[in-house]
Amino acid sequence: MGADSGLARRAGTVARWPLGMGLAFWRYLWRTMPLYRSDEDGSPDQDLPPPLPDGLVDERLQLPEDGSGPLFRRRYRVRIVGGELTPEQLMAEVLREPNRAAPIEVAVFRKTHGGEGPLAVGDEFVVRMPGPWDGPVTVVDRTPTSFRFATLKGHLEAGQIEFRTRADGDAVRFEIESWARSGDRLAGLLFDRVKLAKEMQLHMWTHFCERAAKLAGGRIRGGISIDTRRVEVEGVRGR
Repeated sequence: MGADSGLARRAGTVARWPLGMGLAFWRYLWRTMPLYRSDEDGSPDQDLPPPLPDGLVDERLQLPEDGSGPLFRRRYRVRIVGGELTPEQLMAEVLREPNRAAPIEVAVFRKTHGGEGPLAVGDEFVVRMPGPWDGPVTVVDRTPTSFRFATLKGHLEAGQIEFRTRADGDAVRFEIESWARSGDRLAGLLFDRVKLAKEMQLHMWTHFCERAAKLAGGRIRGGISIDTRRVEVEGVRGR
């Protein structure tokens, strides 16, 4: 039964690839939200991922030192004005069900390990994406205004990604920040050379920011900022 259901889920995922990628490409072409992108060189002193909590590091994690090529630190930022939720309330909604903010045509969060209820440290998810790029992750940190994933073996990337909220004057700041290398050389080719995976990732997380604003009952002021810092290092480890 378990194997059959797994095959059925995989078949469903494969069937969604053309539709998901088509919708993503259409939205990418016709989006009206301003995007402000910056790319610059980073440094190992400033741009490495945060340390992993003791007791959560094991051989199943796919750490930056397991990856290939440069490390990219990327941050997506929006200011949400006119919303009905505080930073804590908005994060509570995302913790309760990440798919409420996820662009489900290109990314669906499916819990594979952990209890019912809001996302918790130790929970594991597979992020289903168009193409052969499912992303297994585990929760390594959670606060009332943030949570952080680390990648597991088989992920397209090797590193961590954090989602967080905070007050910003009359607005709520929503941010997604990642620190990752490509999981292998093929993934590196798609991300850093062909740019396909990089643009798919950008669409996924900027759309997540837009949906978070709708979830908060507000609107984005000032567009979406995407800052990328590239670090040329080998044997990367967390700070």
